[in-house]
Amino acid sequence: MAATFDTTEQRILKIIDDNRETIVEFARDIYDHAELGYKEFRTSKKFVDFMKSLQLPVQTDLAITGAKAYLNKEKAGNASLALIGELDALRIPQHAHANQETQAAHCCGHHAQLAGVIGAALALTDAEVAQKLDGQVIFFATPAEEYGEIEFKNQLIADGRIAYGGGKCELIRIGAFDDVDVALAHHISLEGIRLGSNSGNGFVSKVIRIKGKAAHAAGCPEKGVNALSAASLGLQALALNRETFRDEDCVRVHPILTKGGDLVNVVPDEAVLETLVRGKTLEAFADASVKTDRSFKAGALAMGAGYRIETMPGYLPSLWQPAPEEMADAVKALAGEKTVYEVRPEEHSGGSTDVGDVQHLLPVITFNTGGAVGGLHQVDFDIVDEEEAYVLTAKIFALSAYRMLKDGAEVTKRTKQEYHPRFADKQEYIAFMDSFNKVEEADIE
Repeated sequence: MAATFDTTEQRILKIIDDNRETIVEFARDIYDHAELGYKEFRTSKKFVDFMKSLQLPVQTDLAITGAKAYLNKEKAGNASLALIGELDALRIPQHAHANQETQAAHCCGHHAQLAGVIGAALALTDAEVAQKLDGQVIFFATPAEEYGEIEFKNQLIADGRIAYGGGKCELIRIGAFDDVDVALAHHISLEGIRLGSNSGNGFVSKVIRIKGKAAHAAGCPEKGVNALSAASLGLQALALNRETFRDEDCVRVHPILTKGGDLVNVVPDEAVLETLVRGKTLEAFADASVKTDRSFKAGALAMGAGYRIETMPGYLPSLWQPAPEEMADAVKALAGEKTVYEVRPEEHSGGSTDVGDVQHLLPVITFNTGGAVGGLHQVDFDIVDEEEAYVLTAKIFALSAYRMLKDGAEVTKRTKQEYHPRFADKQEYIAFMDSFNKVEEADIE
């Protein structure tokens, strides 16, 4: 180790090793107390309290539950690096570690991100280490990365508490990323240690309401208009449209029915569906969005029902971004005999993340650690190697931050200078996002 890491790096690693139990216990606690997007109040408080215990200034209530802790704030003018950990979980109440109060479970490993960020903070706030950092470090807890509970988020929008369903999208809008030059992000991978960000799908979200007419389902069904039947026809039409999606566009449309009626002996007068419409490019998911709307309009027309289709901006496509050589060298040294896979430009994921929105404005370097089994977003997900999932994550965050900010923060400055953002500023981003807000409706015949 001494031949690979300089004296400060050895100090960083020792601090993390000495605090292993603190990091692991933090992760376990979050794992057992999962919360859903924009409701992560306990998780956020735990993060904030921890950062305050390190004597860091903390900004709270960002996009409802987001928080930022600052180290070396006086050096922000030279360079500013954010370490991102996501607060939210998924609604998977059957999971072994599900929080029965919230019905949420961390089946995507966001708790490991938070453990990595607080572990890095333990090391980087050491006085001897902090003075070697020629820039600001932001320990950033971000809400609502998982895009679920669309109706709940729509109510938050209606109440004026947010404008976007995605946490980072909202943080961009309110200016919480304005003081960030480069960001580091982590995700659990079932494939072990990986370096770099692969591209991924963007999407729009929809709430589709089919308006029918109630009637006694046995006595006089002919007097009703069955909204559930209209929704079923819409789903069939959408299924038949799938053959028109090009393979290279990686289109994914996956609706759920959240309401299909009120009583079994009453013709359903309302059916409600939520769906995301994803694609590799803006053009791809815009085309799929039109076909999705058309399908449910057709189902409503066939049954004489009305409809209301609300389309909202979701996430922009995520972009391929390699890790700087200095960070890659640190990860490979930490991995030892374990393989470190570097993401190739042609790799693409059908999933989506609001990290992609941030990437349209500034570079975000992603790395993955393993230690998990089962399937992401699935009930059999679990952590089986806490050393890799939590402690190694903290070490990679901390060493990467050190290497990017030492020696005048040359690596951070170079990474920012060589990056070509898709949008010039957040105002351009906001205008683009708002162009996806649309409502189409027709009354029952």
